[in-house]
Amino acid sequence: MYSSSLAQAPTLREPLHAPVAHLVRGGVTEGVHHGSVVVLGTDGEVAFQLGDIEVAFYPRSALKPVQAVAMVRAGLPLDGELLSLAAASHSGEERHLAGARRILELAGVTEDDLRNVPDMPFGRPVRDTWIRDGRGPSRLAQNCSGKHAAMLYTCKLNGWPLDGYLDRGHPLQQAIAEIVEDLTGQRIAHVTVDGCGAPLFSVSLHGLARAAARITAAAPGTPESRVADAMRAHPEMASGAGRDVAELMRAVPGLLAKDGFEGVEVAALPDGRAIAVKISDGADRARVPVAAAALARAGVDPALLTAFAGEPLLGGGEPVGSVRPARALDPVSARA
Repeated sequence: MYSSSLAQAPTLREPLHAPVAHLVRGGVTEGVHHGSVVVLGTDGEVAFQLGDIEVAFYPRSALKPVQAVAMVRAGLPLDGELLSLAAASHSGEERHLAGARRILELAGVTEDDLRNVPDMPFGRPVRDTWIRDGRGPSRLAQNCSGKHAAMLYTCKLNGWPLDGYLDRGHPLQQAIAEIVEDLTGQRIAHVTVDGCGAPLFSVSLHGLARAAARITAAAPGTPESRVADAMRAHPEMASGAGRDVAELMRAVPGLLAKDGFEGVEVAALPDGRAIAVKISDGADRARVPVAAAALARAGVDPALLTAFAGEPLLGGGEPVGSVRPARALDPVSARA
């Protein structure tokens, strides 16, 4: 049963995004990225917002920690590296493939039971090597294979059918939907299909931040805490070597961070502070510095975030500009 205290589903409409980042080349604004940002304080209240944080949107893979919590609540016994992989958008490195194989082995199933879409590895260096070796797309290499392997394992443990485990009416997906609503605190607005084939639940950016805060602030030993601990202890298993969210978790003590396609990022600290970002055009070059600026807004020491200020814009091979968060996001500029 769903809780009667859940807020109504966010509205399905065109989002009213605001400028969140500027491309400044040689002192001239060359382009503007629009989007939305929310920052939650330790009390769970909105401490800062920019754009449209209540409209329905798709969190994409930023929702994977919530899906992992749902599976742990349903009995998934994974911890450490393998639980981090269950919440991953991995790069397709050998450790990711080996981990997904191990989850399948524990479940007593094989790669043939996976129903995610075959793909090449997501990580560019890994993909380049994969292509040079003449290897084609595979379900195991696809960036969501850890999540799908964990889904199969959860089904086996509960006696749920493996066939149709991605159908929105399947017991597994119904269990995940219930936890999505529980942790976001609101009813799901719409359900479609994500790139990997799994159901994709539409909530609000505010709801996504609230879910991340509830995961990181949960009591030790709870399913939420287990997922957060696994991802923080093994950030490269949840992403890959050199990936920005892994580096961010290494840089900021206690931080849980997860990215998603189309310019989505969510991050939260153990005291309940959380941020969520959506870049309207899906650009990672804006997502990274905007998320860093939001974390500074949340009180994270800016000195820990300098590596995430954004890649420089080059002219003739030399830095001539950068992608800069909007002044409204900068705590220093906002006070000036």
